[in-house]
Amino acid sequence: DVIAGFLYAIVILVVFHPVVDLIDNFNLTYKYAPLIIIRTAFEMTALEKIEEQLASLRIAKRSTLSEEPAYLLDIDVSKPAQSESSRFVAVLCSNKSIRVYNRETLNFLREYSSRPGILNGVRFAHACDSVVFSACSDGTVKCWDIRSATQKAVQVFSGYPSNVFISFDINCSDLIICAGTEKVENDTFLVFWDARGITNCAGTTKEPLGVYSESHNDDITKICFHPVEPNLVVSGSTDGLVNVFDINKDYEDDALLSTCNSDSSVSFIGWSGKGYKQVYCMTHDEGFCWWDIAQLDTEEPITLLHVLDVREAVCLENDSLHYLVGGLYHEKADKLFLIGGTSTGDIHLISCGTDGLGLVGTLCGGHSATVRSFCWNLRDESLLTGGEDAQLLLWKPRAVERSLAKKASMKIPSSVQKRVRVHNSSLKSRKK
Repeated sequence: DVIAGFLYAIVILVVFHPVVDLIDNFNLTYKYAPLIIIRTAFEMTALEKIEEQLASLRIAKRSTLSEEPAYLLDIDVSKPAQSESSRFVAVLCSNKSIRVYNRETLNFLREYSSRPGILNGVRFAHACDSVVFSACSDGTVKCWDIRSATQKAVQVFSGYPSNVFISFDINCSDLIICAGTEKVENDTFLVFWDARGITNCAGTTKEPLGVYSESHNDDITKICFHPVEPNLVVSGSTDGLVNVFDINKDYEDDALLSTCNSDSSVSFIGWSGKGYKQVYCMTHDEGFCWWDIAQLDTEEPITLLHVLDVREAVCLENDSLHYLVGGLYHEKADKLFLIGGTSTGDIHLISCGTDGLGLVGTLCGGHSATVRSFCWNLRDESLLTGGEDAQLLLWKPRAVERSLAKKASMKIPSSVQKRVRVHNSSLKSRKK
């Protein structure tokens, strides 16, 4: 389709070029019409290919329901070494544990717990696919090694006595870990550690390198390092602010490159765009904001799109978009997508443009309850999803599921832990 679109555009250019020269003195815009046709052809074919990929996804595997069913709140896959494929999947569960599965078979391998502390977030190291991390409400970030027989953390990154960590991330070079705290009294911190040595699993407890304490005034709900620039990190908070930092700077004020206000409590943040120079966020009331950080030093506005309620902006029948799960930037298509869904387990893929949002497609028949987490592998076009039905599903193009038994909706007697404690507080405002 891409080649056909390109050849069509070339034909248009060759056929109409002499005519364009004849009328050049009358209307200069005609000269650029073929170029517009070429760009549009490529954009359409890229989006159409993604629609086809989504439509071809079928359930390949389901994880076995554990003895202690739990909501699946977050998913990460191990980073493949060279040309190898990812080996492991780590899932954050509402029963205060992390479960590790074989990525291809979804066979259960390990379970790690930090009771009575509550784990928040799950991430694999980039350079060692057997090392997995999670932040904990006991004021630590814990590291486990799947190769080890022990169920205990092989390395612990300790915070300060009052710290309760609810978010974290590790940078792309595996050198720095950053965790965000709940607000305690008037204090909210971004805490940093030197992560070198994690691949050796030294088994020691590490103290912080330092903290940022002035840029947020409420719970720091999300942290996301830049995919390729190890010194850039973005944080989001219930104060509505999304802050971009350059941690190579010596002081917090100098490190703060940008403060964007979402006007609501932040539930998800990410990087997008060519060179990942854009930042986007979602809010706990299903809003969406998208900014171009590359425009900071220009007179151009940095806001690309601000949607107060995505559920109202995306036209679906019967109000069948109930919530947002997260976002994904598709490098090949140069397109940002949002993932949303329904309380009955349907999954929606939504495309983002500066002119608005649009539904790309829907996956049905997999989950029977709200989907809480996903991980889309663009390399092999597979998708992992986890939900409140306690199911971990692996979707692959044109797959055939051997066992078609769909689990009934799971109801846990006690309510699942909240992803974040939302505060009603005045929003802090800063200049761009």
